[in-house]
Order: sequence, then structure tokens, then C-alpha cells
Amino acid sequence: MEIDRRHFIAALGGAAAVKLMSHEARAEALEAYMMQELNTQAAKKFPKAADIEAQIETRSYRRGVGNLFLTTQANAKVKKLDPMPRKPTFIDFLRYRFGQISNHVLQSANRAMKTGMTEEIILACLLHDTVHALIKTDHGYWGAQMYAPYVPEKTSFAIRYHQALRFYEDKKAGYEYPDLYRNLFGEDYVPAPHIQADYKMLLNHKWYMEPRLVTVNDLYAFEPGVVVTLDPFIDIIGRLFKDPKEGLGNDNSPVAHMWRTMIIPDNPL
Repeated sequence: MEIDRRHFIAALGGAAAVKLMSHEARAEALEAYMMQELNTQAAKKFPKAADIEAQIETRSYRRGVGNLFLTTQANAKVKKLDPMPRKPTFIDFLRYRFGQISNHVLQSANRAMKTGMTEEIILACLLHDTVHALIKTDHGYWGAQMYAPYVPEKTSFAIRYHQALRFYEDKKAGYEYPDLYRNLFGEDYVPAPHIQADYKMLLNHKWYMEPRLVTVNDLYAFEPGVVVTLDPFIDIIGRLFKDPKEGLGNDNSPVAHMWRTMIIPDNPL
């Protein structure tokens, strides 16, 4: 695929914004850009699920692996990561480990804030895809588990179940099934049984709208050239995110190992 370099740089916020990005973040941004371009060029011609499965043995990596552990740029190498503080906070992870996904979740949270959503939902939007640094498969469930000890119950609930709801339209809520998923999974893709079961459960759940609002703010948070700073969310993080005094990964919580894995992803064992 040919890449329009000027358009790509503009989509990231201009040359100045690109200079501030790590090499890993640029690689992830390029992959996301190429995916969007593929959607456009495909002109509504989507692969079948069998076509997607046939691609597995053409790669040297699995698509479900976390962003910290690989680069998908051809012939590229992973880069040395910045060291983390001795007692890292969520904000430290957002700055030093979550890479290009940070701009997406900041856009998502910004959209939620501008449309007057609750602080629990704004925080859920800020957190919902950050676990991609660790793992992509079942990321809603992994993410909810990783954050549950530190955030309100509604926030972790919204993170957990946005994964299921993203496969089901709710036009009244402003969510349509995206062409991106038709390209990623195949136009005839049928969600896994646990996704189907969770969707049925959520339809009658009192908190249905919590994860649904995350899907709405997730899908429309890939605006080219839009750069959102962390500043508007500092107070919400301070009120709702309970950073352990020992630092994330050092607090002996049931999920501390998940945070440590992101702190030291180059450890072999």
C-alpha cells in the first residue's frame, strides 16, 4: 500500500506532534493509519472470516499480542522503553507505556466529557483500551480486571462489557456496527459464545448504558489531527483512581503482576 506521507503526518497532528512520539508510537500510528486507508480503499468489499483465518500463518506474530511486546512495522526493531518511576501511578503508565493508544483514549474521554457524561464514564473511556499494551484478545475483560481494584465499580463494568457491545448495533444510542470490524474479523463473523451471552445479559441490565456509552465514544475517537492533552482529566483521575501508595505493581494486589509485566516487558521470565 502506498502511503501519502504528508497526509499521514497531518493525521497525527503535524510534524511537531510526530517528533514527540516514540518510534514504537509512530509504528503503531502507521499501522492504524494503514488500517483506516485499507477500509477506504476496500470500498465496502469485506473479507470473509475464513480469509482472516487464512492470514494467520503469513505473520511472524499473533494479532492478539500486546503493543509493548512487538512492532508490526516491516523489518523494524522494538525500542528501549523509558524507565518507570519507583512508585508508578496510572499517569506514569499513560505517559511511558501506553504509547499511541494514549491519544485514542484521550480523544474518547474528551468526547465523553464534552457530551456531559458522568465522571465514571469519562474515566472508563480514558482507560478502556489501554490494556492493549499488555494484550488485545478479550481486552475488555483483561482491562476490567486490571483496573477493578482502583476504580469505581461502574467504571470497571463499563470497561469489561464494552467489548461485547461493540459487536452489536444500537442506533438509538448512536452506535452502528463499524466497517473496521468487518475488515478485522470478516463480514460473516459471529461473536464468540461468551460475547453473545454477555450481550443478552446486558440487554436487561440496569447498567447497560455504561458500557454502551464507552462503545459510542470509542468508535468516534480516531479523529485525524486531533491531539488531546491529559490536563482536563487530572482532577477526575485524582478523585476516582485510587493509586496505591506503593505504586502500581508494588501493592501486592491480585493484579499487581499485570502492571509489573508492563513495567519490565523485556524480562525473559
